[in-house]
Amino acid sequence: MADFMVVLTTTDTQDAARALSRSAVEKNLAASGQVTGPIETTYRHLGDVSQGIEWQVMFRTTGDRSKALEDHLVAHHPYDSPEVITFAIDAGRAEYLEWITRATR
Repeated sequence: MADFMVVLTTTDTQDAARALSRSAVEKNLAASGQVTGPIETTYRHLGDVSQGIEWQVMFRTTGDRSKALEDHLVAHHPYDSPEVITFAIDAGRAEYLEWITRATR
C-alpha cells in the first residue's frame, strides 16, 4: 500500500458531507476533508437509471490510516452502501506529505 492516500465519498446533503469530514479529521483518520458540491450524479441503482444531487468529500490520509477511515465512513454514512474509493498519492511536496503524517497521529 502507498504511504499517502486520497479517499473519496459522496453524500446526499452538504451537512452530511461536513459531518463526515469533521468527524474523520477529529479522530485523526484524515489530515483534511474537502467538501465540494453540489454535483449532479447519474447512476444505476436496482436496475434503474437515476439522477440526483450529491456532495463529494475528498480526504487526505496515510496508507496505514486508510482502512480505519473507510470503516469510519461506512459506519457513519447516511447511505446503506456508500461509495468509498481510495487512490494512492504517487508524489507530492515532502512538507505537505509530512503534514499529512503529523495530522493523522
